[in-house]
Parts: sequence; C-alpha cells; structure tokens
Amino acid sequence: MKLFGCFLLLLTTALLGATSSYAREAANPLNADQWQARPLILITPSAGNSQYLRMRRELKNQQEDFDRRDMVLYTIESGIGYHDGAPMTDAETSALLNDLGTTPDSRVIVILIGKDGGKKVEQRGYVNPEQLFSTIDNMPMRQRESSR
Repeated sequence: MKLFGCFLLLLTTALLGATSSYAREAANPLNADQWQARPLILITPSAGNSQYLRMRRELKNQQEDFDRRDMVLYTIESGIGYHDGAPMTDAETSALLNDLGTTPDSRVIVILIGKDGGKKVEQRGYVNPEQLFSTIDNMPMRQRESSR
C-alpha cells in the first residue's frame, strides 16, 4: 500500500508540474505573435528612466518604420507589463519574463524577437531603433517579405 501511495504522490506532482508549466506557456503573449510579428520588449526598472524614455520617443517618431517591419511593442515598467500600450495581466507579464529568462534590474533591457520566436537582440541600456531596423532588414525572412 505504501508503494501505491508513493506512486500516486509522484503522479500528482508530475501532473501539477506539467499543468503549471502549460499554464505559464499559455499565458505568454509572445506565443500569439510567433510567425505573425516581431516583438520588441523594453524592460525598465522605472517608467521615468531616461534611456527608456528616449527609446520610446524615438520609436514613436519612427512608428511607420516600426509598423512596416511587423513589429509589436511590449513594455515592462516597474514590473507592470503592456502589449502595444494595453495592460497585460500579472500572469502574462511573469510568463513573458520567464520565457525570456530575464528579470527587471537596474538598467533598461532591450530584446528583439524574430517571427520564428528566437531572440535576435538582447542588450542592456539604450539601443538605437535604426540598429534594430537594420537587424530586421538583414533577416532572410524580412528580405523575402520585402521582395514580394
């Protein structure tokens, strides 16, 4: 009987772990963007961070270039997540950070994800949007899109 109890405990633990892993994956908003968009994630310890504000201002001034490259913007300001300006749930924000393997720290973190779901850029501090656009324009998928 002890063996059966241990088996049930192991099975329950495995199922709970798989369920919570599935729930985290399902909550990750990046999953919906795969093959559709190129997420740009800006993570800042404070919405008033000067590097963050500079990037936001420059991206806004280059919105047409941003849109033309099928980009979407995720921001995490002081632990609060937004997807193209709309608030995300705590579960979505946590799932996104877990998937990226990062946590907010004392500097701005800039991450560019390709349509294939892979990280293309990950840098701390200010990144010139032109550098991000150039990175995208050199991607084989983007070059195929531009030739259509």
